[in-house]
Amino acid sequence: MWSITFDTGTLVVQVPPESNAQAAEILPQFVYDSRIHAFRGPAIAYRRMLTNLTRAQIPFDDQARAYVDVDFKFQFERVPFYYQSEALQAWEQNGGCGVVVLPTGAGKSFVAQLAMASKRRSTLIVTPTLDLVAQWHLNLETAFGIHCGIIGGGTYDLQPVTVTTYDSAYIHMERIGNTFGMLVFDEVHHLPTQTYALGAQHAIAPFRLGLTATPERESPLTYQQLIGPIVYTQTIRALAGENLANYETIQYEVELEADERAEYDEFRACYLDFIRANHIRVGTPDGWTEFLRQSSRSPQGRAALHAHRAQRAITQHCRAKMKLLTQLLAQHRTDRTIIFTADNATVYRISREYLVPAITHQSPVKERRAILEGFNNGTYPVVVTSKVLNEGVDIPAANVAIVLSGSGSVREHVQRLGRILRAAKDKTAILYELVAKNTSEAFTSEKRRQHDAF
Repeated sequence: MWSITFDTGTLVVQVPPESNAQAAEILPQFVYDSRIHAFRGPAIAYRRMLTNLTRAQIPFDDQARAYVDVDFKFQFERVPFYYQSEALQAWEQNGGCGVVVLPTGAGKSFVAQLAMASKRRSTLIVTPTLDLVAQWHLNLETAFGIHCGIIGGGTYDLQPVTVTTYDSAYIHMERIGNTFGMLVFDEVHHLPTQTYALGAQHAIAPFRLGLTATPERESPLTYQQLIGPIVYTQTIRALAGENLANYETIQYEVELEADERAEYDEFRACYLDFIRANHIRVGTPDGWTEFLRQSSRSPQGRAALHAHRAQRAITQHCRAKMKLLTQLLAQHRTDRTIIFTADNATVYRISREYLVPAITHQSPVKERRAILEGFNNGTYPVVVTSKVLNEGVDIPAANVAIVLSGSGSVREHVQRLGRILRAAKDKTAILYELVAKNTSEAFTSEKRRQHDAF
């Protein structure tokens, strides 16, 4: 009889010596390890391995599996929306593996709960931040009336249902990768990297679900390799007005004042002269890295790097933007408004000048939660942030977003729109984008708006 064990993120298959040739044939992802006289392969190959052994009618002793059955029972009746039922069905038709793409605010976490209740296996939920760990933890305990474990942020509580971060999954999965029969990757676009992918590769879980609103990612690794293909997609426009709030996006182009324009043009010329002289194509995948490398080698390069930063600073918080921001805040004084910027310096400046709470990556977790609670209950009608509210955080009260500055990332822009789309009675959300006219920011804006939501 063949014997299967789990060993630090891999599977070890002991076979009788006369079966070595057969093992090499039906276990293509495994290699013979002469040190232990057995075949070793990645933990992620578990499901395929069992399928091949069963088809070949080979008896085996599975000592690798340590996951258990869980009787998930919803504590409150909740009828799924049609697209949530369709997403679950598409995932199940693909064997309980794949990625579901739904807009922010459309209830991706409920799709995960439905999938967990369907497969009834011990489950690990992987999220990008500790804030999302806390959010998932609360939602799962409320939904199923269970004690849910947490791994991360100084806590190690391993339970049949556990929530962790991508960082912690990478650290611990080689030890706990056989403990779960199902994996849920929230904001799954984080997964296809060489480091985070190990969290998927070191686990035997036969059932895998990825959730995201923005699946686009250039990476040598793919969802297909780690979880399964994209099995279901719904767009913001398709759900707006019924399942998401109606919304509109408004772009304002503002002029730099004369002294700002003169400074901008001077810094811009310094930067462009350097990249042209050194034949650097910053629009290519390696262009920015090459610019940083060459800028460190000479006084001219360091001046060019300073010029690049200075020109961006001018466009990001020029005086016309600040004047328009004042007008928009007055216009929406009865709304719940999130101000987004590209950098923390502008966040703190706006916080001081407008006396509104700021949230950055430097904000302590308790302070951040207190601010968001105050925002949702109306104590703070305005919050200013840079990037930490782009993703995952539940802010149902928000209905206005003002983007003062940002990157050229389509994902970031869609995520910022998603923060204000949670459906509510008679709600219409508005996203304002403030762009400095005739600057590099105009190109950045055009790049990040290449999505059907805009």
